[in-house]
Amino acid sequence: MYRILRAGNRGRNCIAKWRHFGRDCTTSTVSKEALDRYHPGVTLHGYQVERVEEVPELYLTAIKLSHLQTGAEHLHIARDDSNNVFSVGFRTTPMDDTGVSHILEHTVLCGSHRYPCRDPFFKMLNRSLSTFMNAWTASDYTMYPFSTQNGKDFQNLLSVYLDAVFFPNLDKLDFLQEGWRLEHGATEDRASPITFKGVVFNEMKGAMSSAAQLYAVGCQNRLLPSHTYSYNSGGDPIAILDLTHQQLKDFHASHYHPSNARFFTYGDQPLDAHLQLINESALEHFQRIDSDTDIPDETVWTEKRSAAITCPPDTMAPDPDKQTTVSVSYLLPRITKVDESFEVSLLASLLISGPTSPFYEALLDANIGSDYSPVCGYDGSTRDASFSIGLQGIHQDDEERVRGIIQETLNKVVREGFEADRIEAVLHSVELAQRHQSTTFGIQIISSLMPMWNQDGDPISSLQLDRLVASFKRKLAENPRYLQDLVQRYFIDNNHQLWLEMSPDSEYTPKQEKEEAAKLEERLRELTNDDKEQVYQTGLQLADAQNQEADISCLPTVTISDIDPKTKRTVIKTENLSGSYVQLHEQPTNGVTYFRGVSPLGALDTDLLLYLPLFCNIVTQMGTDESNFREFAKQEELKTGGLSVSPHIVQNASSTDAYELGIVLGSHCLDRKLDDMMNLWQQIFNSVTLSDHDRLSTLIRMEASDLSNSVAFMGHAFAMRGAASAVSTVGKLSELTGGITQVNLMKQIAELEDLSEVISKLQRLSSLVLNRTDMRFCLNASPESMSAAVNALGQFIDQLPGAPASSKPSLDSAQAFITIDGSCKASLLQVPPQGNQGEGWCLWEWSEHRDRWDLQILLIQRSTFHGYSRSLPEVIIMDAVWRIHRSRS
Repeated sequence: MYRILRAGNRGRNCIAKWRHFGRDCTTSTVSKEALDRYHPGVTLHGYQVERVEEVPELYLTAIKLSHLQTGAEHLHIARDDSNNVFSVGFRTTPMDDTGVSHILEHTVLCGSHRYPCRDPFFKMLNRSLSTFMNAWTASDYTMYPFSTQNGKDFQNLLSVYLDAVFFPNLDKLDFLQEGWRLEHGATEDRASPITFKGVVFNEMKGAMSSAAQLYAVGCQNRLLPSHTYSYNSGGDPIAILDLTHQQLKDFHASHYHPSNARFFTYGDQPLDAHLQLINESALEHFQRIDSDTDIPDETVWTEKRSAAITCPPDTMAPDPDKQTTVSVSYLLPRITKVDESFEVSLLASLLISGPTSPFYEALLDANIGSDYSPVCGYDGSTRDASFSIGLQGIHQDDEERVRGIIQETLNKVVREGFEADRIEAVLHSVELAQRHQSTTFGIQIISSLMPMWNQDGDPISSLQLDRLVASFKRKLAENPRYLQDLVQRYFIDNNHQLWLEMSPDSEYTPKQEKEEAAKLEERLRELTNDDKEQVYQTGLQLADAQNQEADISCLPTVTISDIDPKTKRTVIKTENLSGSYVQLHEQPTNGVTYFRGVSPLGALDTDLLLYLPLFCNIVTQMGTDESNFREFAKQEELKTGGLSVSPHIVQNASSTDAYELGIVLGSHCLDRKLDDMMNLWQQIFNSVTLSDHDRLSTLIRMEASDLSNSVAFMGHAFAMRGAASAVSTVGKLSELTGGITQVNLMKQIAELEDLSEVISKLQRLSSLVLNRTDMRFCLNASPESMSAAVNALGQFIDQLPGAPASSKPSLDSAQAFITIDGSCKASLLQVPPQGNQGEGWCLWEWSEHRDRWDLQILLIQRSTFHGYSRSLPEVIIMDAVWRIHRSRS
């Protein structure tokens, strides 16, 4: 998998590195034991302990070791977490665009010395209890992580991973499959034309057809031009065709060596066993080398630079004349300077995150473009960090206007600074992130640490959040203009800044196709008859190898005896609270309360259903009668970890055609701010404002832009939804609300000047879904906080519009089905017997025409209702049957 690691859109990930670090609320026994057992200077299994440090705010102990024979680095995090993690990463610094590091990442997973079967990595997926398995290539490193809760499974996966990366087969056929090859279009047909094929070759053709990806790569290449960052680590499709099998093997020999490796283990399993297996399976077979993969300091510019690139036009853009992107990127201090990186990431969040940030107000609210530029915010994925800000979806004539707004906004920040509430909100997000629970903590922590550790930074210092926050607060107290001084230093006075403009070129794709065709013609001219025969035979060999059934007997597996028969069960309490069904989960949540609610919709005509995703995206961002959208956003940042609303489409386990449709809402907050969080939800339900045309227009453009950009990245997901739409009702609903249908709809809405009809539909949805009828809720809180959480939820429910939920038959006695019989659509609902009416007794009839009925609901037997229609969609029939049942219950 190829990654250009960059800041998230709209500033969502400006301080994501530190937000990943959630923690348990109980003292870590494993952490304390590690602190007592391991000390600097101790040697074990070929390693020497260099540093042992407790990080109490995360309830863990970090142990830094080095392998004496090879120099390999190892970081172990001892923590009371059964989801144990392993990762090995290598600094990979390609010096061309052939994608050698990316293709190598794929090829090492195709078989190794100890596990010679084809694709052992993927064959382990169904022989393992893993909770995560993956690998990816970033700009300057490649890493291979996994996680599992089973001790035997951990050893199995560790053995497979170590053999894959250190002793891969790197067969020629695997290189041809994963990298590139010449092959007949129809492999077995000599008469079919010879063309280029290859997994990574085709992957990167897709990736580099995306305007967002082109912009990200182009920006990095030009901002950091002096070494490896000036090349595309994923590979430029045309340059990939120059990579040879021998170059791949040479790159592996120089980069995939223990002397260039960083190992990571995490969890509650003993460190000694990990070290022993790593040493015996891999490290003791190597000697220390000079890997020569260091990345030099970037030469700092003395003058600002500008550059222009092109991209293919976006056929889904709402306005074809507004497809230009412009941004400015600033070189920042090295990511190994942890304190400075932390402070600049906070500064970036203050500048661009949320409706109250300076750049949001200046750029997005100005309605010049559709959204922030694809590269936006703080980026700590390269040796030298960077900050970018700009707009996409603008008219080319507005480029200078955007430049002026950016410069003026920075000057205004230096003059006026930030409101105290904004700074408090950002620090609150750090505190909440520390406490927030996550089942993927180990994977998140190594993903966050790897870029900095890869550059020889101190990974343990990045974990010490309390120290980083305290240091920042102290500097701010000593100098109230501290943040303004940072803006002056890193942005206004910084000459190492790149202004990048990207505009569409209608000839972009034809030029790429022409270049590939010319490359193919050149290669074909070089082929002799013997070469052509070899191309044909190699294609047959590869096809045969791909079609052979793999012998997986060499691979380890988990057996029944390796699994603990005692399943850990979570105690779930249920309660009827003010007439609503509530689930209560008492967990050690470290002072955080988690809230979740589901509001079923029942039947919904397709025209209204299509607007459900838009409603979910904007309902918490429009403001209320009590607070405009900026004030509401400020309170959301100060009091919660965010309010989320999303479509809820769940299929019945017993039928492919029965489902529940509605919305699901969720949020979490510190226990002490629970009343504030529930008050925000209460405002949404009782007084949300959906008629602000300008605000809605801004949100629609941003959402349309996001969806349009996602097509290139997530084309496979859209294809899967499209295919599933023909299989089941749930598949059809999922496509309508999250497929190409939704992309096209948002494009059409974004083109509208008058949003009156859109507002009307959103208001109709609001009246249907923002009420307590049939709602159910869930609370997760610590035992000592649950009583207060229940009281707060009860007060919230009492203030909601609508009536309490009606009683429904239990899942054991109620099943819903839909069948199709000729021209009639029927819906069945199994319910407990309600009376003695005879078979075929008509309960309800509705007609829109004089000569025939459109919907009939019949009692077929004492426990079975039928709903028939010649024209109505299944969702309408289902809802009508359900309503009839409820009226008779």
